[in-house]
Amino acid sequence: MTDQPTILILAGKRDGKLDPLAERAASPPNGRAPITGNPPRDGGGGAAGPAFPEAKVFISIHDPAVIADLPAVAALVKSGRLVLSEAQAGIVESVEHAIALAGGDAAFPLLITTADNVLAESGYLQNVHRDALASEGDAVVVLATRESIRAAHPDGQRKFYEFKDVAISNCNVFWLRNAKALRATEAFREGGQFAKNRARIAKAFGIINLIRFRLGWWTLDKAFKAISRRFGVQVVPQITPDGAFAIDVDNERTYGVAELLLKARKG
Repeated sequence: MTDQPTILILAGKRDGKLDPLAERAASPPNGRAPITGNPPRDGGGGAAGPAFPEAKVFISIHDPAVIADLPAVAALVKSGRLVLSEAQAGIVESVEHAIALAGGDAAFPLLITTADNVLAESGYLQNVHRDALASEGDAVVVLATRESIRAAHPDGQRKFYEFKDVAISNCNVFWLRNAKALRATEAFREGGQFAKNRARIAKAFGIINLIRFRLGWWTLDKAFKAISRRFGVQVVPQITPDGAFAIDVDNERTYGVAELLLKARKG
């Protein structure tokens, strides 16, 4: 595959708080708490590294020293492909910091995922990048439908964004074509987590758009057109057929679901 993306894995604390699973494991968040006997994706690089063998990989984490000894991290550091980027106060600031370390425009296209996205696979990430390149989007958001998520596991997700034509959840995978696409990340300036904090929708997208969303006036396509107008860039959704990719590990329930699915993949 040509034009391999730069990979950014977000593994920092959320809102400055320790992840419950990491706290249980007495280790820092997102990428260290064990699952099926191993750290999730060895710090997040397990799927992204093989997916794009020539790509530069950045891991954004508050204390880089805590993952330096993980096998995938050590291998990428030795190859010269990995840069550990110190996480900043918020998601957007962490993304901006990593882009600066990558040389600004040289960081694009940029594929962003999270260390707790433990069910991501190399082929899946390759497809995301390929389809995003072929799209008209400046920024691409990967989503899965409620039906596909429940088909993967009925307890994989409990909250969905309800549109007039479909209910979806995000897959914690985002793709940016160029520096202009960074405008779309402003939606996460307050931290994201929109399904858990509807007030953030109003701050990110405007009160009128929140009303339209809550009243069910929007189809998914109309919603993304409104988002694109809001930020002045073309933001498009990419629907993955495998709902497992929308199941990330952020509590005991999803930890158990992810572990079950990972064991099933191993046969």
